[in-house]
Amino acid sequence: MSPVRHVSSPRLLTQTAPGERPPGAWRYSSHLALVLSGGGARGAYHVGVLAGLAERLPGLEFPILSGMSVGAINTFYLAAHPGPLASAVAGLREQWDRLTSDEVYRVRPARLAGSVLRWVWHGATGRRRGPVAVHGLADTEPLRAFLAQSVDPGGIDANIVYGRLRSVALSAMSYTTGRSVTFVQGAADTPTWERAERIAMRTRLTLDHVMASAALPILFPAVRIGAEFYGDGSVRQTAPLAPALHLGARAIVAIGLSTPRRAGSAGHASAYPSAAEALGLLFDAIFHDALEADAERLDRLNLLLAALPPHGPAPDGLRPVELLLLHPTRDLADLAAGQGRLLPPGVRRIVRALGGQRDAASEFLGFLLFHPIHTSRLVEAGYDDVRAQWPTIERFFEKLERAAKA
Repeated sequence: MSPVRHVSSPRLLTQTAPGERPPGAWRYSSHLALVLSGGGARGAYHVGVLAGLAERLPGLEFPILSGMSVGAINTFYLAAHPGPLASAVAGLREQWDRLTSDEVYRVRPARLAGSVLRWVWHGATGRRRGPVAVHGLADTEPLRAFLAQSVDPGGIDANIVYGRLRSVALSAMSYTTGRSVTFVQGAADTPTWERAERIAMRTRLTLDHVMASAALPILFPAVRIGAEFYGDGSVRQTAPLAPALHLGARAIVAIGLSTPRRAGSAGHASAYPSAAEALGLLFDAIFHDALEADAERLDRLNLLLAALPPHGPAPDGLRPVELLLLHPTRDLADLAAGQGRLLPPGVRRIVRALGGQRDAASEFLGFLLFHPIHTSRLVEAGYDDVRAQWPTIERFFEKLERAAKA
């Protein structure tokens, strides 16, 4: 985990229902947001971090939720769960404990080979007019069925009415406009926004929005919502913290999935990168780099605002925002190395054909490897990181408590 900016004390976080909060307490909590990034099977790491936070901060709630890709899946579950955060995280962990690759995507090698041959034939002969539609190399209907059994979208409405949830945002990429689109559901005063290459739309969130946010281009099929098709929310979301900020967050806990880079062996020439290694680097760039860059921009903005005269108005309504950015302290790719046997046989053959058996391809393997043996290790890694970084995390919440009392 990266060093955090500021923190506050768990003593304020008592186990009371939202309607039972003491007068004057919890003022800051209505502006506390959770942001979950993308990263395929690595999304299990989110669960471990949240389990550690919920255990050490009884009563902690995130009234503002924002997620993309696998982060959208976790966000959707948390937003719809009828109980407090600790109960929601426990339920989310139970779902991950029974999730396998077969329940996320399905690959039929014969159909895939036939599609590739048709693309080659049409390209060589020119018999097909117009582009060949690519409906995804894998079928994600198993994931849709899994989520339909696990999540009741009506729970979002109930949590908003009850006051536990203020707003929730799921981001996707529009194939029609090329913009990042954030679908937002919340209380009556929930805002929308439009910026360069990104826009927000108020709606009632459904499985379609979740599936769209997690639909990695080419690999998974695009999802139609209204008149447009959408793909993975991480692809064009250059400002992952922005939805939470637009929704009024004054403090953000963001859980990223980027891991420390492994250095190559000095003095030894490496083999030419396989397709799996190249895809692993591509996925890493899509899912992880934007959150780190956005956190740096927020840090610079906070420094700029701190340098202004103390009682003067901030330019354009800008406000300082406390950020706790958590991410793995170890390389999660190491946990996936040599675990290809956990993939379904058909997927395993395709991964091997792409060079996925190499140790250097474990980055790619880690995105696809949905299996309790692997994901339980990711959960444990997140939980252990909270314990190791607790002094930093505690300082963050201590600052929020002081601000709430001021």
